[in-house]
Amino acid sequence: MPRCLLTASVALTLAVPVLASAQMQIHRNFPANALRGELVVGIPPEIKLNGKDARLSPGSRIRGTNQMLLMSGAITGEKLIVNYTVEQYGLVQDVWVLRPEEIKKLWPKTPLEAATWSFDPIGQTWTKP
Repeated sequence: MPRCLLTASVALTLAVPVLASAQMQIHRNFPANALRGELVVGIPPEIKLNGKDARLSPGSRIRGTNQMLLMSGAITGEKLIVNYTVEQYGLVQDVWVLRPEEIKKLWPKTPLEAATWSFDPIGQTWTKP
């Protein structure tokens, strides 16, 4: 086998598992204190959360649909459905941009809903009383 074909064959063999894993969806677990909302990033750290002014905390993390970190400046002006957590001073701490199948799942939008519904952390499901 010519050397260039051998090299191409080896490269393709090594690339196939990487390509296959890139297409797989990672199952994500969200904490019980996460809430659902609509996020629009303004001039970071300023955001609109469910139409109200809010702010990202200094150590906030925004994760995209592929679980990779997103820079807030890269999503400025986009309306995104997210799950998010709020830290003790009321600043938005962790944000997960949701995939379509995650959006379909029932999830609380307010702290009152989260306090009255029950959460199954294994199944990542909420049930209303």
